[in-house]
Amino acid sequence: MPDPHVVVAGASGLIGAALVDGLRADGVRVTTLVRRPAQGPDEVQWLSGSPLNPDVLAGASAVVGLNGASISRLPWTPGYKSELLWSRITPTRTLATAIRALGADAPHFVSASATGYYGSAPGVRLTESAPRGEGFLADLAGEWESAALAAGEHARVTLLRTAPLIHPRAILKPLLPLTRFGLSGPIGRGTQVWPWISLDDEVAGIRHILDNGLHGPVNLAGPIRATANDLGFALARRLNRPFVLTAPVPALKLVLGRDAADALLLADADVAPAALELAGFTFRHRTVEEAVAAVIPAR
Repeated sequence: MPDPHVVVAGASGLIGAALVDGLRADGVRVTTLVRRPAQGPDEVQWLSGSPLNPDVLAGASAVVGLNGASISRLPWTPGYKSELLWSRITPTRTLATAIRALGADAPHFVSASATGYYGSAPGVRLTESAPRGEGFLADLAGEWESAALAAGEHARVTLLRTAPLIHPRAILKPLLPLTRFGLSGPIGRGTQVWPWISLDDEVAGIRHILDNGLHGPVNLAGPIRATANDLGFALARRLNRPFVLTAPVPALKLVLGRDAADALLLADADVAPAALELAGFTFRHRTVEEAVAAVIPAR
């Protein structure tokens, strides 16, 4: 990118912090949008009740929107489901409105979404051309993407359909304590395909999108399919713990709620990173076992 300047919203999150650190380490000027009062020239306060001034984004090579409350926080109470929605749609609409106001000078808009867009589709290899699925996460992702596409006809918009991250602060967070205490095992039937990606590949994938100007939907998911059992076994082996106790479906739905259980644990979605691979991206962690080993010390 010539004279790169990237504006990042959601820089305090797991992905955003790693992306900002990597960009700055490579000499890219980064401005972060923050909810608290700005503490330096590289920060701008926003979402404080006033529209975002388009001048904040003017001249940027790209704007990256990564806002959103964690879907790994369980259970999804009605109040938290509202937070999941507000924390994604409101920031994305705010960015899109400011970008649209810049007209022909609109920067590349890279906006977060999720592989939950596809819902559950057993037996189907899901590339970016697959239709939207059904369920709470699919509806949420659909609204999220619609908000981003409101950036207008002049903006190149990339929709980051990100898989759950293999990281202790993401999808591994609820699984680690169960595994450490020897309470892990198949979740439901355990053969449902779970999309996944490592944090390293997530950040590198976003960088590849920025450097190559990719737009449209892009699946950020590991290239080799993995089932829920594959992830569970990999984690149990890494921690030298058993993997034998089955979590029955009725109990999961009772404890977590139907929406969370169906969307996070029981959905079957074989998501393929077709656009990234077509653009020449090379994954550092090609299997879920490699991704687990990268973040969990062996015992």
